[in-house]
Amino acid sequence: MSAAEAITDSTFKEEVLESPIPVLVDFWAPWCGPCRMVSPVVDKIAIQYEGQVKVVKVNTDDNPAVASQYGIRSIPTLMIFKDGQRVDMVVGAVPESTLATTLEKYL
Repeated sequence: MSAAEAITDSTFKEEVLESPIPVLVDFWAPWCGPCRMVSPVVDKIAIQYEGQVKVVKVNTDDNPAVASQYGIRSIPTLMIFKDGQRVDMVVGAVPESTLATTLEKYL
């Protein structure tokens, strides 16, 4: 059972932009309360959609380059990338059903 994998500024291109399947990116930080609330939801999605969607986490404190590149102003921000392009995003702690519905559009 695998959950979301942590990636960095240096692995973002390879892990997200070059991924053959859609990628859900969770931009978060350790001090962020809502991020901790949404984390189990993100992990559950990672398990539920294993093989269909890659799920990764970016700590915005440790990886400011990617966060600023995509204009992350509030966290948690969940972005969906497909074929190297950002196709959708959800800001804030959202219920699993909202996240799943958003993801389903890109599978």
